[in-house]
Amino acid sequence: MQQIIYFFIRNKNFLLFAVLFTISVALTIQTHNYHNDKYISSANFITGGIYTFRNNITDYFNLGKENEQLLQENLMLRKKLDQFKEVIAVEKLDSTGLPNKFSYFTARVINNNYSKTKNQLTIDKGRKDSIKIDLGVISSKGIVGIVSDVSENYATVQSILNTQSRINAKHKNSGHFGSLKWNTENPNVVQLVDIPRLAPLAKGDTIVTGGRSTIFPEGILIGTVKDFHLDNDDNYYYVNIDLFNDMTSLEHVYLIENNEAAEILNLEKGVEDVEQ
Repeated sequence: MQQIIYFFIRNKNFLLFAVLFTISVALTIQTHNYHNDKYISSANFITGGIYTFRNNITDYFNLGKENEQLLQENLMLRKKLDQFKEVIAVEKLDSTGLPNKFSYFTARVINNNYSKTKNQLTIDKGRKDSIKIDLGVISSKGIVGIVSDVSENYATVQSILNTQSRINAKHKNSGHFGSLKWNTENPNVVQLVDIPRLAPLAKGDTIVTGGRSTIFPEGILIGTVKDFHLDNDDNYYYVNIDLFNDMTSLEHVYLIENNEAAEILNLEKGVEDVEQ
């Protein structure tokens, strides 16, 4: 305490000058607009710099929290985008000129086999969602398979990667038909057989559904020609098809119902009975 008193005594002249100088500066700023504006401008510049520096430090230490918020927002946006894609995909299907006799449903794949010889998928829709046996199953990129069994809440789908699968398909450019099957070698390559040698095949040509069944409409994408060669009898091509779908990574699918399938099947059954 004594040292503080000695400090003031030793520096009394300087301290008196500093006090009087401060008072004079304050009176000058208050009574003159020009000096007042300059003071405010300088004060804002200094305090603005201090606030900016403080915010930069605060932002740095808050990066972890902000990144977590961004991740959550991205997750939400991805979910919204998936929902939007589902709606757009179904709208596109309805606007491609396909007949109105087909109805469409959406579902999510909850189990997917692709490494066996008789592969199947399981989807999260069943009988209560109007899902039936023999509905066609596709994704936004192309064909997936056919519903093979249904329970109240779930359904299984016979994948096109199944040795028992036979689907009518055609060469888009020429319209020549064949049967789609799988040789079990590659989950992203299937085979098209019984294409006549007159078909003008070329690598990269598009293969689509033929429409000669009550399951798939005509023109659903399947894949592109990878390579081909004549079969043993030299009358038909054996064609390897690169699938548009990645069959090892399926999430959302669409089911197609032919509303006139029962009528067509009954008619064809009646014709067969008469012939017999």
